[in-house]
Amino acid sequence: MRLLSIARRLYSARPIAFKHIIGYQHPSLFAARPEIRRHFFVAFRQPSVRHCSTIPSKLPFFSSGSSTSYEIINFDKRVNTLREKYHVGVNEFVGIVQKASNFGSGDEAILFLDECGVKPNQELVFLVIWELRDQWKLAYLLFKWGEKCKCLEENTWCLMIWILGNHSKFSTAWSLIRDLLQMSTDIQQAVLIMIDRYAAADNAGKAIHTFQILEKFSMSPDQRTLLTFLNILCKHGFIEEAEEFMLINKKLFPLEIDGFNIILNGWCNIVVDIFEAKRVWREMSKCCIEPNGTSYSHMISCFSKVRNLFDSLRLYDEMQKRGWVPGLEVYNALVYVLTCENCVKEAFKIIDKVKHMGLRPDSSTYNLMICPLCESSKLDEARSILALMEEDNISPTIETYHAFLASVSLEGTVEVLNTMRKAGVGPNGETFLLILDRFMKLKQPETALRIWLEMKQYEVVPESAHYSLLVGGLLECRLYSKARELYAEMKSNGFDDPGLRKFLEPAGPRGQGGVAHKPVTDAGYKDLSCLASLAMILVGCQHGSVQRPSFALPKSITLSILAFGCLHGSSTSETTSMPRINLDLVSVTNASTGTTSLVRGALYNLR
Repeated sequence: MRLLSIARRLYSARPIAFKHIIGYQHPSLFAARPEIRRHFFVAFRQPSVRHCSTIPSKLPFFSSGSSTSYEIINFDKRVNTLREKYHVGVNEFVGIVQKASNFGSGDEAILFLDECGVKPNQELVFLVIWELRDQWKLAYLLFKWGEKCKCLEENTWCLMIWILGNHSKFSTAWSLIRDLLQMSTDIQQAVLIMIDRYAAADNAGKAIHTFQILEKFSMSPDQRTLLTFLNILCKHGFIEEAEEFMLINKKLFPLEIDGFNIILNGWCNIVVDIFEAKRVWREMSKCCIEPNGTSYSHMISCFSKVRNLFDSLRLYDEMQKRGWVPGLEVYNALVYVLTCENCVKEAFKIIDKVKHMGLRPDSSTYNLMICPLCESSKLDEARSILALMEEDNISPTIETYHAFLASVSLEGTVEVLNTMRKAGVGPNGETFLLILDRFMKLKQPETALRIWLEMKQYEVVPESAHYSLLVGGLLECRLYSKARELYAEMKSNGFDDPGLRKFLEPAGPRGQGGVAHKPVTDAGYKDLSCLASLAMILVGCQHGSVQRPSFALPKSITLSILAFGCLHGSSTSETTSMPRINLDLVSVTNASTGTTSLVRGALYNLR
């Protein structure tokens, strides 16, 4: 109750901060708004005045609340179990299978595998197919060889269907399901995998249709199968479709709290939309379904994500009054929202309460305090919490150090990277993506380039995302020569970015196809800015008039301003003090070589 009173004081002192979450016309938090009458189908439309916010990638500490009991096969767990028992010869056999891809036909490749001297078994075939999951043709070749050798278990069939679905080879995957039917094997898991892959491919319609035709396979889906199906849709962001399907089919599948909890989890943890979460809460009440502990956990998690301390504590208090015991996820959410609202002492009291209850705070508990403190540049307080974390024998995770990297300087960044390496928790590719993105947003390209050189010392190999981020940032900072240099290195390493290619390898003017093009140099861009100023003086650009002058430049370079216009400010004083010119299309022609390049959409402020 003391925490709730603190929240009330904060709320009364800063009502505007919560105005977008709590309506003032109605005293009840979840009271229906009378001005909005929701028809069944209208309930699934998003109002145009607000937008759903996704879970911030920099806060991976919240438990998603996803019910593991409704998940399909966990291939990672199966692989880890097999690797402990069978860790010899997998990589060698992967190399042999890759050599088999050189044969012209599948029969020759399978014959090569027969004669390679490897004795197949179910575990080896499963592990090698897993290792080849990114090369579906090789994985399928090994699968057919394992089928020939009768070394396939049910999980291997499901794995192959999953791999084919990942690569959008759905027709081939369905052929495997038909083979399973002919073998009189239960195909429910295989069909659920197909549903999952359709949803992952952003095809909710196919996923729903697949569930609806289960009866054609002599299977009558039960309540558990429905919940698994709803969980699949929500996991991939099709929460509206899942809710609509559940309500439409309530005569066939009676509405239960578990189904609503899956929908709540979608709105609260997968897509953080507090408005939709509150609407589902009201819908539960209309259907005479009482929320349970899981329901309260999802709602408290959602309110804490949007930093609504008042309603987080209100629901926590209501949850206890109704006899539900909060779990660690609830307390972690309260720790986070209290820290965000500068109630660090109260957050520590929550941690002490967790310890007295016999629950053990984990790394997420402390990370959820460190992250908002780092965001607020309270690095000393964050370091003190890190020290307390280590005193409790809780090892910092990579997310812990990522929180610090979001706020420290270059020297601090190098220090954190060294600490991560000593602790054995990175740094990895994601770490350097975070660092490069931060310094580019701060318009510090020199610092980003120094970090780029540091990557090699930490044995992190740059990937396409690193190159794209760095080259794009250099272009924004007008460091064109360095951007082209890194783009050439990017292409030599087998990566490319269509957006960067269009900018760094521009097409020529219309009607000049096949002409070799040469990008403009850094000096050319500077000359362009100066000549734009000269053009303003010469042509007397006034009152928004458009002129198309051409200038002869020294060193046989001709710069033609094909189109430009004046953009006036909102007031006369602004226009006269700082006129602006917008170069919509500029071409640079080298008279000695005959090559032409285009520079698109450059905006200059002229004093």
